[in-house]
Amino acid sequence: MSYPPQVYTGDNGEINANFRPSDTPPNVGTAGKDAIHYLATTVITRGEFGLYRFEMKAKAGGPKTHYHKTISESFYILEGTVRLFNGDQWIDARKGDFLHVPQGGLHAFRNDSDAPAEMLLLFTPGAPREEYFEQVSQLADATDAERARFFDEHDSYFVD
Repeated sequence: MSYPPQVYTGDNGEINANFRPSDTPPNVGTAGKDAIHYLATTVITRGEFGLYRFEMKAKAGGPKTHYHKTISESFYILEGTVRLFNGDQWIDARKGDFLHVPQGGLHAFRNDSDAPAEMLLLFTPGAPREEYFEQVSQLADATDAERARFFDEHDSYFVD
């Protein structure tokens, strides 16, 4: 295994870092309830990855079993207990637990506990997940065809 191809070709480096203070309000939802913080979007990382912090209220539930064809998804639990489905079984993941799901891997997550939970989600390579997060809750009145098109556009294939 070797390093990837060189991206930066300059000789002196440059000032181009992105800082996001911890008190930045969430991009979707309400802090302390169900909220998503866009830590590093695919635009910021030039398509290398997307990193998001999820705050889940007690009994928040989560998406049904699905897979992605183009992106991997990784979960790192920061606080509380998040139920993670690894394609074979549900696991009660706690602070410090990590799950990586390669492309095509069946997975799901939910907060079934009586306490809030918080986790990091990492998508690689980067994909425009922000639109998915912002619009998925608006599918209640969508037709089956509209719903299927939305999920296909966002590389999300549900199996149940």
